[in-house]
Amino acid sequence: MLPLTILAVLFLWFAPASMFHMEGLTVVQQRTIAIFCYAALMWMFEIIPAWATSVSTIVFLLLTVSNKGFTNPEMGDLVNFKELMASFADPIIMLFLGGFVLAIAASKVGLDVYLAHILLKPFGTKPSNVLLGFLVLISVMSMFMSNTATAAMMLAFLTPVLKTLPAEGGGRVSLALSIPIAANIGGLGTPIGTPPNAIAIGQLASSGIEIGFGAWMLRFVPVVAIMILFAWWLLQMLFPFKTKCINIVIDGTCKKDWRFWMVTITFLGTILLWMTGELTHLNSNVVALIPFAIFALFGIFTRDDFAKIDWHVLWMVAGGFALGTALNKTGLAAGLVQAIPFGTWSALAVLIIAGLLGWLLSNFIANSSAANLLVPILAVVGTAMAENLAPMGGVTTLLVCVAASTSFAMLFPISTPPNAIASSTGMIKTHDMTVVGLIVGVLGIAVSYGVMLLFPF
Repeated sequence: MLPLTILAVLFLWFAPASMFHMEGLTVVQQRTIAIFCYAALMWMFEIIPAWATSVSTIVFLLLTVSNKGFTNPEMGDLVNFKELMASFADPIIMLFLGGFVLAIAASKVGLDVYLAHILLKPFGTKPSNVLLGFLVLISVMSMFMSNTATAAMMLAFLTPVLKTLPAEGGGRVSLALSIPIAANIGGLGTPIGTPPNAIAIGQLASSGIEIGFGAWMLRFVPVVAIMILFAWWLLQMLFPFKTKCINIVIDGTCKKDWRFWMVTITFLGTILLWMTGELTHLNSNVVALIPFAIFALFGIFTRDDFAKIDWHVLWMVAGGFALGTALNKTGLAAGLVQAIPFGTWSALAVLIIAGLLGWLLSNFIANSSAANLLVPILAVVGTAMAENLAPMGGVTTLLVCVAASTSFAMLFPISTPPNAIASSTGMIKTHDMTVVGLIVGVLGIAVSYGVMLLFPF
């Protein structure tokens, strides 16, 4: 696919401007179209790692459309190079960084293992209750930790249990599928739960629309709760348990020293500040750096811990922010609005199509890549049809619904890392994963849309 990608980009780069049917198309706008095509194809076909595509996209933009690149004012409206470089340190990137630091510190002092012990204990040994316990625990942890890390940790707890269950029953499949379902759904609950949430919030923030941490949770934690309960019922219906009792043994201990309590108090305090941002007037991006500072000051987060941060996720998200900046600052976004009569389209149709497109793409490529592709373009669409979208919550509803849709993409083992982790057990057939993923996905999108239409930001 690399040769075809190169040919497509070169064609768009050197094609006559008249081919695009956009009045007054400038050189930098045409270059932006070509670079967007490059990013889209590289993300979609995963020719190189997604983070590498993002970093190279930002560099290409700096060299070809910025005011400090191989450009001159006659080429059109140039993008300030500082604005493109700022994508690497966007406030939303800092929000994610704070989330990673919290997760690393929690794991380092054993808070994650302690929570697993405490939260699973009330569910007892009855199979259906144990299944609910895992669904609840994984979804809650995925709101604040990487869903991949959460899935990997919970698989370590579950593996010995799965081996003891009878092969003829559906219990193995139910418990194994609980990992990706809860991890994928749980990420929707907070702005830091999954990259698409941050991408949508970041795009809206660039337009002057702020979404608070608590406001997001107020709408989507109920969605998570509804879908977890539905998944619990569905898994038992499709894959019933044959055994009467399940004993969960969680290996790992935590030493309740001052570091443990420091991380615990900071963790709870940070969540409280995030949820009360509208009262304290503290921006959630600023709050995210508080635990970073505390853990650094007290030596809980050390130089070696930097290697544990998922930097590739941060750079991948930055690429989408840079594309959005280029679309707006070169005037290409405004040109698209004038060239395509978005304002005449049905708002409901655009909402539904956008969500389904985000869901479909995310089943085959990383959900962050899908969001990076769709959010900047849909921000333009939302602006163009602002009047039609206003009764439904405007461009905010459009972008948030697309972000939510990507969290329910779980049809195949390749769809998300948690799916791949669960598939690695060898106890799940792809057909079973697809059936459950389709049912949960369709209902999840419908519930998310219902919440956003009834309670818009």
